[in-house]
Amino acid sequence: MTAPSTTFGLSHEARNLHWLLTNLVEEVPGLLSVAVVSSDGLLLLSSDPGRNAEAREGRADFSRGPRGSAADLATIVSGIGSLTIGAAKLMDVGAVKQTMVAMDEGSLFVMSISDGSLLGVHAAPECDMSVVAYHMALFVGRAGHVLTPELRSELRASLETETETDTQTATATATATARVTGRAGNAR
Repeated sequence: MTAPSTTFGLSHEARNLHWLLTNLVEEVPGLLSVAVVSSDGLLLLSSDPGRNAEAREGRADFSRGPRGSAADLATIVSGIGSLTIGAAKLMDVGAVKQTMVAMDEGSLFVMSISDGSLLGVHAAPECDMSVVAYHMALFVGRAGHVLTPELRSELRASLETETETDTQTATATATATARVTGRAGNAR
């Protein structure tokens, strides 16, 4: 799994969140995908933002992580977050801190961040769940106080810019490949 690397032009706080996510991805073995989702369900930060463009264009390689893109993980995390918050209200048991779903072929962890945002992690079946939960708690503890409305807007905008750049790069690569292939075909 790759970690986000494009932080040029971002604020100090946004670069710190990118660094925290990179650290989470690099420190915890078995993570397949990580997403930070706003309280209204929008993807703010992803372990592999380039896959968002691939998924939108229908060319995502699903063998590199969860079935779908980081945007799909964001949707799942948002849905599980909403469901567990509703359940906690119905049961009158206080705020939801963490949700974990263990499946045959992996695990999904969702942890609340102080502003209502959520951290979601999709992990391989062999991951150490306690290590994942510990590192998620570290991320949440460090990120929670800086996720202001302004920073959320900046992160959304930067993710959209990364996705547009990835789409433009893929289009340019496909065009160049077609030209080379066309020339090779004409030479025969």
